[in-house]
Amino acid sequence: MKVLIHGGRLIDPSSGRDEAADVAIAAGRIVAIRAPGTVSADFQPERRIDAAGLIVAPGLVDLAVRLREPGHEHEGMLESEMAAAVAGGVTSLVCLPDTDPVLDEPGLVQMLKFRARNLNRARLFPLGALTRGLQGEALTEMTVLTQAGCVGFSQAEAAIKDTLVLHRALQYAATFGYATWLRPNDAWLGVGVAAKGPLATRMGLSGVPVVAETIALATIFELVRDTGARVHLCRISSAAGVELVRRAKAEGLAVTCDASINQLHLTDLDIGHFDAAMRLTPPLRQQRDRDAIRSGLADGSIDALVSDHTPVAADAKNLPFAEAEPGATGLELLLSLALKWGTEQRLPLAQTLATVTSAPVKVLGDALGSLAASAGQLVEGGVADVCLFDAAAHWTVQPGALRSQGKHTPFAGYELPGRVRCTLVAGRVAFDAPA
Repeated sequence: MKVLIHGGRLIDPSSGRDEAADVAIAAGRIVAIRAPGTVSADFQPERRIDAAGLIVAPGLVDLAVRLREPGHEHEGMLESEMAAAVAGGVTSLVCLPDTDPVLDEPGLVQMLKFRARNLNRARLFPLGALTRGLQGEALTEMTVLTQAGCVGFSQAEAAIKDTLVLHRALQYAATFGYATWLRPNDAWLGVGVAAKGPLATRMGLSGVPVVAETIALATIFELVRDTGARVHLCRISSAAGVELVRRAKAEGLAVTCDASINQLHLTDLDIGHFDAAMRLTPPLRQQRDRDAIRSGLADGSIDALVSDHTPVAADAKNLPFAEAEPGATGLELLLSLALKWGTEQRLPLAQTLATVTSAPVKVLGDALGSLAASAGQLVEGGVADVCLFDAAAHWTVQPGALRSQGKHTPFAGYELPGRVRCTLVAGRVAFDAPA
């Protein structure tokens, strides 16, 4: 299908391009980017999209999404969560392996990718389980899982207690050039429902200390030095953790990291009177930690911003704080919360958008295959994954209006900037907001 996006402001963070431009799309690719009104007359579009007053940006890439299928369909169906993705401008997403059954067999990965492909919405890139059943004991068949479509290997929230197993996993991954995705959290210290500190003590909540993250980071970095493995660190949550990552990068270690929209904007004080919507993993920490994450994302110490989308059923969330299932829906909030952060940090719009477009693509690297050369950017000849949004529009987060099956979010009632108007995946309109 031929599509012409005209009259918009094109922003491509990867190239620094920021200008009024028309975008011509054919056969799923961008065939021309021209000054307004100058696309060749030979190009006859089947659909014209008026982007006047809108930002034309690369489709968002989210590195941390739980789709809940298979096994947890009562919390999120693949169809509802993929619909939420494109409604939020997300055209590519990485899903975690902690489904039921766990993504540790190639047939499960292929089935999930097949189902997503048939839905014809966002692109799906699964992470395979690093160990069988996420039990932290026997390694999975990483080669066959990669052939099935996995872009890396993760334990999700299940820490590997045996350092020898983790060492062997990183050795194997390094040998074949696979990326390992780890959330730094010590298996023994990292058990609790809130961040350790005065608030948790006052409220009688079991606390997770910062050292649970820093000890895990120190172990990972030592193993990276020894094995040469490439590791992506998931959802950094503390100021000390950000500083350790900054030093590791300065040393030249092959590590990248991301942070969640939740830790970017919230602190433990937001728990209020035991608000279960604030029951998250990792737990919300103190203001100094939040400020360090905001600064680390701005200076590049943190590579990407993620939604950490985890839809939770009502009966699992509407419980006392310590008993509630952790998690929140986030796919439809990723763009707006990135814009809110960028505005508060007084960053150029292109730099803000880079954290959810070109930067996540760099984390994925060659694992994207044929998409690696043009994903997360707008270039002639590149894939036509496009997000059109109104940066000046504001909207109020109403949980019931979210397309995700999970309606729980800590940002309920927030007024946020940026409204997605249209999302294209491979040149096909996957979401078109009602007029």
